[in-house]
Amino acid sequence: MDVLEFAIKMELEGEKYYTEQAKINKDNSLSTVFLLLAKEENIHAKILENKVSKLSFDLEQSERLSEVKNVFNDLGTLKNELKQVPNQLDVYRSALENEKESINLYRKYLSEATDNESKKVFEYLIKQEEDHYAIIDQIVTLINHSEEWVESAEFGKREEY
Repeated sequence: MDVLEFAIKMELEGEKYYTEQAKINKDNSLSTVFLLLAKEENIHAKILENKVSKLSFDLEQSERLSEVKNVFNDLGTLKNELKQVPNQLDVYRSALENEKESINLYRKYLSEATDNESKKVFEYLIKQEEDHYAIIDQIVTLINHSEEWVESAEFGKREEY
């Protein structure tokens, strides 16, 4: 299997994974986050498919992931929703690992790329996957805080999150 075919398959698997997570979280705000991540993975696959087919493709930074910030703005609601989704922490940690593998794979492909177009594609994908990693890492942090921290003045000052 060629490098780009493998990357396309990986992106499509990521899309499927995030779509499944959106269904699991359909009753809370994370559904929106996972649907956005699924769309991003689909866009990555299309970029790679176009590269394989020698068609034009757009590497502009999308504004879709900025929508995720709206989900994190209402932390009180989100923390309560996260408490109601048991055993999801392992799923999100798995997603973190998947994103890390994507980043490492694209870094490897970047180091092996010989033409400028390929280098630009892999640099773009690395940045996109790093953004995905940051989003999921924030979800993991929120879940950890909602499970571990007691929010009461009598227990002392706590860091903001």
